[in-house]
Amino acid sequence: MSNRALERKYRVGRRTVQKALSSAWPQPRDPYAPRRSKLDPFKPVIDQMLLADLDAPRKQRHTVVRIYRRLINEHAMDDVSYQVVRAYVAKRKPEIRVETGRGPAQVFIEQSHLAGAEFDFGEVAVRFAGRAGEVPFVLPAVVVLREGGVPGVRLRRSGGVLRGPRARFQSAGRRAVRRDPV
Repeated sequence: MSNRALERKYRVGRRTVQKALSSAWPQPRDPYAPRRSKLDPFKPVIDQMLLADLDAPRKQRHTVVRIYRRLINEHAMDDVSYQVVRAYVAKRKPEIRVETGRGPAQVFIEQSHLAGAEFDFGEVAVRFAGRAGEVPFVLPAVVVLREGGVPGVRLRRSGGVLRGPRARFQSAGRRAVRRDPV
């Protein structure tokens, strides 16, 4: 099919047809320039209030409502909604704590589970021949990937893990007692 026929069929220009024929994927769009907000002139004032709150007693710190009312009464703020102020304060408060060294940066590490076996390690308190002690303990978990790669975990209970040691105790004439932690 010719380029002109494609232009007529899809009702697009020749440049659009040429771009579509040169690459199956469209070119990424240029990012928009950052837009100014009506809150921009008041952001330094809000930051000063939040900085002052770091040293203030808990009951004397600014709530978002109090910040909003102070901006209206003391700084003649108009045409800025409460929701805009609330969103800025929620974003900026933890940033100010990190900038001043008063709080940790929020970090999220995503866990990934591959299909296979995972193991948890620990210790079990036992009493053997009248003496108390701790024995290393391994609890296996089988990870099964569900539809869409979502991990599902099938746990093996400790009873199944301890079945072998329990049988050995019983064959030796001893009694294995399972006690759950308090």
